[in-house]
Amino acid sequence: MAWNEGYVSDIEYTNGFYSDLSPHHLNFSCILNGVEPVPLDQPYTYFELGFGRGQTLHVLAAANANGRFYGNDFNPAHVAGARALAAKAQSSNLTLLENSFEELAQGRVPDLPQFDFITLHGIYTWVNRENRQHIVDFIARYLKPGGIVSLSYNAMPGWSSALPLQRLLLEFAASFPGRSDLQMQAGIAYVQQLQNLQAGYIADNPALAPRLNALINSDPHYSVHEYLNQNWEPLYHTDVMRDVAGAKLDFAGSADLPFAFPALYLNADQQATIDLLPDAAMREMMKDYFLNTSFRKDVLVRGARRMGAVRQAECLASVHLAMLVPREKMVFTFQTKAGVVTGNEQVYGAVCDALATGPHSLADLAALPSLPGQSVQSLAEVAAMLVTGSQVVMYFPAGAQDGSGDAAARRLNQAIGAQLRYGDGNRVLCSPLAGSGIDTEFIDRLLFSLLIQEGEQPDLATLQAQAASAMAHCGRRLLNEGAACDDEAAHQQLLNAAIEEFLREKLPVLQQLRML
Repeated sequence: MAWNEGYVSDIEYTNGFYSDLSPHHLNFSCILNGVEPVPLDQPYTYFELGFGRGQTLHVLAAANANGRFYGNDFNPAHVAGARALAAKAQSSNLTLLENSFEELAQGRVPDLPQFDFITLHGIYTWVNRENRQHIVDFIARYLKPGGIVSLSYNAMPGWSSALPLQRLLLEFAASFPGRSDLQMQAGIAYVQQLQNLQAGYIADNPALAPRLNALINSDPHYSVHEYLNQNWEPLYHTDVMRDVAGAKLDFAGSADLPFAFPALYLNADQQATIDLLPDAAMREMMKDYFLNTSFRKDVLVRGARRMGAVRQAECLASVHLAMLVPREKMVFTFQTKAGVVTGNEQVYGAVCDALATGPHSLADLAALPSLPGQSVQSLAEVAAMLVTGSQVVMYFPAGAQDGSGDAAARRLNQAIGAQLRYGDGNRVLCSPLAGSGIDTEFIDRLLFSLLIQEGEQPDLATLQAQAASAMAHCGRRLLNEGAACDDEAAHQQLLNAAIEEFLREKLPVLQQLRML
């Protein structure tokens, strides 16, 4: 067997950031589901299995001074690139390993500590059963009692309609020589030909249409890893819970925060039908049947300690929120995996009015005269929806208030900014206040990089000139009616408008998040 064991390794994975892997988010998920979190106001340890290009791990390490962060990937290109960025950012609390799951599970990496958090995104159903067992064995060996695991994976029954599609692409790639991204492009073209010819599998399977459209428009660095792994196998929740039983893991809830509130996605009759089942894992799987779930984000705990209402309220009171968008752009209708949810205009509006003045804890919000009768429990649902809608970020302030971690975040952000001239692989900047990353547009990252290098804000004319020069060095143009603007005067007008919007709407948010 080759070193990659059937896993695609000839092209790198996408450089994504997954905020739901942050210690803050995982703790919030546990609290919402009535499970004790891991204290973040004292030193803790964190390991990401299969970190890919490493963006999530880089940002979390730089944003959380109390944590020691570790991660592995067996793709040497991934590890080399991640280590290069870590060196530029001088990340002193980050260890990046090039090891297989088997080597880790067998304890063949010396000096690894016990971990408070172990996370892995998506890969569990991309690797073979032997490697899934190695993952479980690693967790059993290294996770602390009370420690949290984030395990996301392709799920059934949501993938059932696309199983033949994945097999078709895999078999096609095996007969098509060349690099895997070229195999994927040829495979997609062949599937489109079948679609045009009204092949029965496609024509008689309307549920396949959204996935086909997403595949056609996907980044090959993602679609290759999603569809062309030889051991790709979506799993039912009950399968996974049987797998992890050997590591003494209990199901705490979902990292998709709205799923902590069943009334948002199940009606009374559906909930009653689920409640008839005596087995907890079976009840959880039945939710997937009602929602046709294709991707799960399970939060697991080694020895989950259930909280009563008083303790849960104490934990929720310490949750803090900060705005990510201007108040006038906030909306209270949310598209979730379970459908559209519309929030109470009066309650959501009062919460957002308060956040417009600065970060607030749920305890602060519950005490506001504009929110009479609201408890931290009821406001936790508001927080979960605003976080899901990417309009606010949540965090626990312990270890984030003294500014001790700001220097590390600044170094990483400067290193990310310096890479803009080579490409746009890092879309996320690091917030030491939130202990997480903030997704940004290219022009905002470019302007941010100019300001963070200057140390102070230059006058408007200077910033406009610097931005025009930086855009030219990057070989990038802003879009005008969907096309790159080639006219220099018109382009400068577009750029000046983008700068004014950045200074008016986005700079205050970045300053509030202690990024500038």
